[in-house]
Amino acid sequence: MVRVVCLLIGYVFGLFQTSYIYGRMHGIDIREHGSGNAGTTNALRTLGRKAGLITLAGDCLKCIFAVLVVRLLFGETHPDMIKLLTVYAAAGTILGHNFPFYLGFRGGKGIAATAGLILSFDWRITLICAVVFFTVLFTTHFVSLGSILVYVFFLGATIIMGQMGCFPMADAYRYEMYLVIALLAVLAVWEHRSNIKRLLSGTEHKTYLGKKKEDGSQK
Repeated sequence: MVRVVCLLIGYVFGLFQTSYIYGRMHGIDIREHGSGNAGTTNALRTLGRKAGLITLAGDCLKCIFAVLVVRLLFGETHPDMIKLLTVYAAAGTILGHNFPFYLGFRGGKGIAATAGLILSFDWRITLICAVVFFTVLFTTHFVSLGSILVYVFFLGATIIMGQMGCFPMADAYRYEMYLVIALLAVLAVWEHRSNIKRLLSGTEHKTYLGKKKEDGSQK
């Protein structure tokens, strides 16, 4: 039951659609422009860098806040599984972001919210994922490829560190945590299926953070 509560807490936070709200403040529905996605990259391309940064911050922070709430609520009563419960809260946030009920279940792809999960998870994994993402972004300019690879390294690093004893908890809880993160990775790949097709065909758009126009892959 506590897992369901954490998922619901996360889902409520995930319903805060930063790019959609920002777009409405500027008279547009972000989902009717660009990629049709309520995410960071589409906000960047459609509304500019300021919108992209605000969307990234908002979507990242809502996941961090959900994790903090779960830690406050269950940190003392469930200390042996609190790491797992925070992952459930983050998963709920990603689901709320991707599938907001009040927007017809049309949201983003959950990568900025995932950044909030990684930032609140472990600083060593945060560093690894940041290096992976920005290395891919600045060498290929494919946000989608960087996003997918981040999940691969996040899952891999979590399993390796978990098996090394970095996350002290019962084996059953640790394996369950691996499973939840693996399912989030599968969801991320599914949400990026159109990007993957374009990557394979060589037609994926690129995103430039410099002066060059952002024509980028959708997040």
